[in-house]
Amino acid sequence: MTQALYESSIKSLPLLARGKVRDIYAVDDDKLLFVTSDRLSAFDVILPDPIPGKGKVLTQLANFWFDKLARILPNQLTGIDPQSVVAAGEREQVRGRGLVVKRLKPLPIEAVVRGYLIGSGWKDYQESGAVCGVRLPAGLPLAAKLPEPIFTPATKAEQGAHDENISFEQARINCDAALAGTLEVSGRSGAQIVDQAREAAIALYSAAADYALDRGIIIADTKFEFGVDAAGALYLIDEALTPDSSRFWPADSYRPGSNPPSYDKQYVRDHLEALGWNKKPPAPPLPDEVIAHTSAKYIGAYEQLTGQKLDLD
Repeated sequence: MTQALYESSIKSLPLLARGKVRDIYAVDDDKLLFVTSDRLSAFDVILPDPIPGKGKVLTQLANFWFDKLARILPNQLTGIDPQSVVAAGEREQVRGRGLVVKRLKPLPIEAVVRGYLIGSGWKDYQESGAVCGVRLPAGLPLAAKLPEPIFTPATKAEQGAHDENISFEQARINCDAALAGTLEVSGRSGAQIVDQAREAAIALYSAAADYALDRGIIIADTKFEFGVDAAGALYLIDEALTPDSSRFWPADSYRPGSNPPSYDKQYVRDHLEALGWNKKPPAPPLPDEVIAHTSAKYIGAYEQLTGQKLDLD
């Protein structure tokens, strides 16, 4: 099993933040370095054990999608080799898991697109017959395929807190407030940016879902993040369509009315639920077999979607 990277240590660049998975460094005024670690979070708590290969899966799969979907919306990539912006002794830390990206202002929402009725969407539907205010047909079973993909935004919570589903109108209000004073050059409002983000998110999901289904994987739902530049142009940022940001189901195991097996971290969540953990830090350690099985799921998703072997060296 490849050696895992729990936390990067790049001394040649200023560290700006450590997220649940990514460490972010400043390259210059216009660019950032993302280093995707092998950390895994569950129930918004970072687990003590990394998953070997996970960061390389996320980085290389996101790059695959950025390239495939660039015709729909531009993305954050600069094309700069991440090994060229760090010291010689730090290059191994970024190989296969580093990205040099544009500095953009993120929208303050998670742009969630759902093609199937599962997770918090299923809970909302049972209570109200709608998801984030989007009314759905009555009588849909768990994991039902929706008549068409729906955009269901959520708040972007601080680390350790939970994202909360919000209506599209609330997303427009939130973005108006967050982008106030930053869009004068473009003449656009934050609400207009969200309108574009909704259209882009559904187009991105639909194109990816069609491709993935041909590869034997159902993308049940996914979460995009978007950012804008000084001119108000919209970009796809962070990551895209990975097992961390999406729910991947094997198409041959899909049955409406039941919760399908998945390629994502649901396996770890199920293990933790069985322990009776209270979902507060510190999280319990993961057994070796759970770590190995989770690593295999991430790598399997990459290889099935791309048709390529993952380079873990």
